[in-house]
Amino acid sequence: MQGRLQGKAALVTGGASGIGRAAALAFAREGAKVVVSDVVVAGGEETVALIKAAGGEAFFVKADVAKPAEVEALIASVVAAYGRLDCALNNAGIEGVMASTVDCTEENWDRIIAVNLKGVWLCMKAEIAQMLKQGGGAIVNTASVAGLVGFAGLPAYVASKHGVVGLTKTAALEYAKSGIRINAVCPGVIQTPMLERLFQSNPQAGETIAALEPVGRLGKPEEIAEAAVWLCSDAASFVTGLPMAVDGGLIAQ
Repeated sequence: MQGRLQGKAALVTGGASGIGRAAALAFAREGAKVVVSDVVVAGGEETVALIKAAGGEAFFVKADVAKPAEVEALIASVVAAYGRLDCALNNAGIEGVMASTVDCTEENWDRIIAVNLKGVWLCMKAEIAQMLKQGGGAIVNTASVAGLVGFAGLPAYVASKHGVVGLTKTAALEYAKSGIRINAVCPGVIQTPMLERLFQSNPQAGETIAALEPVGRLGKPEEIAEAAVWLCSDAASFVTGLPMAVDGGLIAQ
């Protein structure tokens, strides 16, 4: 039985750990040839090794999504290797420093927006340009429930993720007739290294956020990966412009 992404060329940014790693593994399991990208080389190469150990095809490219030249080189490397780019998960992101709107520093604001929002935009620019050449494709951007509702103490992060949702909707409308579907996945509280860093820096806030989940547990990276696979597959052929909450019911409250 063939996988849902059999023979497709896929890119996952932020693939060194967490949701990105889980998604890269899921894409490969479903038959895609995967390019894993991150600024963390050791983690990215480990993800590739895991894919190969499971019988999949993958390679790693180091790239900072906030730097246009590196993004362009990344997409070029995908096309050079596989001739096309069918699926992309723009997942690279950072949480930054937790602080109120008044206490958030300009440096913290600029870095979060550069990676989480500008980085998604830069990736989409290059990905869409390639997909227009080849006649179609599917893009999934990793937003967050923080792109749908507010969270005190995370002004830059929340702003960046709301921006990703808005950018996703706009691009989806622009390229709906070009065979390019663009959606966003909005994870809830997921057990990832990013969440662990938040818990370490502010244990009380971490416990509060975890307690928000109506299902009574944290989400798993693999559960977000499954949503990304579906959105990239032909099963979601009539879905575009959707910010899909995968959040254990968090924003239903």
